[in-house]
Amino acid sequence: MPLFQKAVFFTTVANLPDLPADSQREIAFAGRSNAGKSSAINTLANHTRLAFVSKTPGRTQHLNFFALEEGRYLVDLPGYGFAKAPEEIRSQWEGLLAPYLRYRQPLVGLVLIIDSRHLVTELDLQMLQWFAQTGKPIHVLLSKADKLSRQEQTQALREVRTVLTGIGDHCTLQLFSSLKKTGVAEAEAVLGGWLGMESKQLALPPVGLRSAKVARSKNRKAIGWSARTAQGGVKSAENKKPPAKG
Repeated sequence: MPLFQKAVFFTTVANLPDLPADSQREIAFAGRSNAGKSSAINTLANHTRLAFVSKTPGRTQHLNFFALEEGRYLVDLPGYGFAKAPEEIRSQWEGLLAPYLRYRQPLVGLVLIIDSRHLVTELDLQMLQWFAQTGKPIHVLLSKADKLSRQEQTQALREVRTVLTGIGDHCTLQLFSSLKKTGVAEAEAVLGGWLGMESKQLALPPVGLRSAKVARSKNRKAIGWSARTAQGGVKSAENKKPPAKG
């Protein structure tokens, strides 16, 4: 059974005082609008409509909480980079997201969804640099990997690893496909560890870049879908907010 099979919708939060009081551990899912964020949550939960997938960018405007076992939650954040959202909504997003990501104690890590066909945008980089200041782990899912050839997948991993190198050694990276269900076991292994939930599936963990060259030569066939960023200093992003929603 998938690790998050029992996930159910719990609540939608528009104001910080409404955040679940019983939460022990949360994982937030962030990404540009239409990067495949809600689809990734649905795939991990083995559910077709747990998180609403809209053809209209910017549909998710609040924090949507999905309950797992007691005190554990997955949190679907508003997609960023949607310029057509009304100004008052964008302001509300920033007023809600910034303090949630920076100060929410039960938040144990961030999953950043990046479309593997477009790679890291300026807004993605801003989010990475801003959240890295919390010292909490970041796991990057390169979504829609089924749209790429094997060679393009390898190139995408290489290019994103290069970008992530300066963020810090608390970042991990893998390819992911909601359509083909590829990368689910790897993602479960990472997120289950953050949440303190045991995964029943065997999966190779993301590989540290410091040993990636050796690992690729020995285990290329086994671990081609996972990689980890090298150790590096966190880029300064003092006084920055999360990416603006427009």
